[in-house]
Amino acid sequence: MAVANLSISSLTQRYLSVRAYTEKLCETLETEDFVVSSMPDVSPTKWHLAHTSWFFETFVLRQRVPGYEPLNPRYAFLFNSYYVQAGERHCRAQRGLVTRPTVEQVFEYRRYVDEQMLKLLETIDDDYAITLGLNHEQQHQELLVTDIKHVLWTNPLRPAYDPRRAEYSSATPLMREWVDVPEGVYRIGDDTGGFVFDNERPAHRVFVEPFRIGAGLVTNRDYLKFIEDGGYRRPELWLAAGWAIVQGESRRAPLYWEKNEGEWQEFTFAGMTPLDPDSPVSHVSYYEADAYARWAGHRLPTEAEWEIAARTLPDLPRLFGDRWQWTQSAYVAYPGYTPPAGAIGEYNGKWMSDQWVLRGSSIATPPGHSRVTYRNFFPSDARWQFTGIRLASK
Repeated sequence: MAVANLSISSLTQRYLSVRAYTEKLCETLETEDFVVSSMPDVSPTKWHLAHTSWFFETFVLRQRVPGYEPLNPRYAFLFNSYYVQAGERHCRAQRGLVTRPTVEQVFEYRRYVDEQMLKLLETIDDDYAITLGLNHEQQHQELLVTDIKHVLWTNPLRPAYDPRRAEYSSATPLMREWVDVPEGVYRIGDDTGGFVFDNERPAHRVFVEPFRIGAGLVTNRDYLKFIEDGGYRRPELWLAAGWAIVQGESRRAPLYWEKNEGEWQEFTFAGMTPLDPDSPVSHVSYYEADAYARWAGHRLPTEAEWEIAARTLPDLPRLFGDRWQWTQSAYVAYPGYTPPAGAIGEYNGKWMSDQWVLRGSSIATPPGHSRVTYRNFFPSDARWQFTGIRLASK
């Protein structure tokens, strides 16, 4: 779906680009890979391809095209995720049991939605729902990559997803420097008027005490020291719920780490590889990040501190690009937050409980999708995402 016609609108060009990138992420997969769900949090690749099309169909085409006829009315049940106001939904944990529609039919569904969307885009220069849909698809691009990694890891053959795709930037700074940020009243959240997700607004003021924040991410080398010092065997380092999981599941390392003949290996996009000590540690839960911070004599930053540092530091890119970074901030609404009306209002607002904010971006985040105000969020024990650790201190 290459873009060649420079006379088409920028919105149309962006639509074509985002939709093409989703399919590009699937180029190394075999047909069988598209169908599997390896745990309830992981959706099949086929489902991601269809759901992102369902989003445009439900929130754009059905709203904007009189008499719109879907390719298959029953897809609305299969490919709705959690939008209660949009209708009934198939059980999330059973997505991997659905063999029909086939992968080929799902791509046909995407082509059908694209044809309808391109006709509509001929009459539109700007539209919030379409822009939201594009950002929504970029989120699913990241989920597609993280989900297929888990799917392939559960296969005893440990097949590679894409050996050419790096899992971290060679320019990643090590966790050896600290940056001081003075106390004061700062403004966080978005007030630019451009597109952001609703949970990034409204902008508001916060007061912070003076703090230090790590200029780099915690590395595998750093985290190995925690493991070797008995980090997974010391209850004083862990929150109670985290310690219960460590004990109950006999956890001894981050997800995807395996010890073979005394040597640590890690499952990556290239399959099983020797653990790279200088790579930022990845696939750790909030519980693990918090325990490591306690062991190191520091703490996790708050999301306000993270954003203030990102706005203040001259070398801004160093806070982005490799791992989502856990903060010690619960995912709750900003002061004055109001969710949008209708089913779209379920996008972010309904999840504002029992989760923690992550900041930055990861190696799986699509180009152009990260920003300083972006609020990612996951529950305490989530590990399959590219989640890492940045430390803070008084």
